[in-house]
Amino acid sequence: MPKRFVGVDALAEYLDVKKSTLYRWVHEQRIPHYKIGGLVKFELEKIDRWLKNKEVKPLNMWWKEK
Repeated sequence: MPKRFVGVDALAEYLDVKKSTLYRWVHEQRIPHYKIGGLVKFELEKIDRWLKNKEVKPLNMWWKEK
């Protein structure tokens, strides 16, 4: 299966975040990325796995259940 890479503009739209946020995450090495020449690229498959690991599950609020 071919890898699908996107740039900062496309990923910012995909994640609905500002480009400056993505650049900060790249600088802080908080998001999986590649540097190809002077460009920053993201592999969508890795981004989707990264997102899955960021999922916050709801608390089991047994005392509020009826």
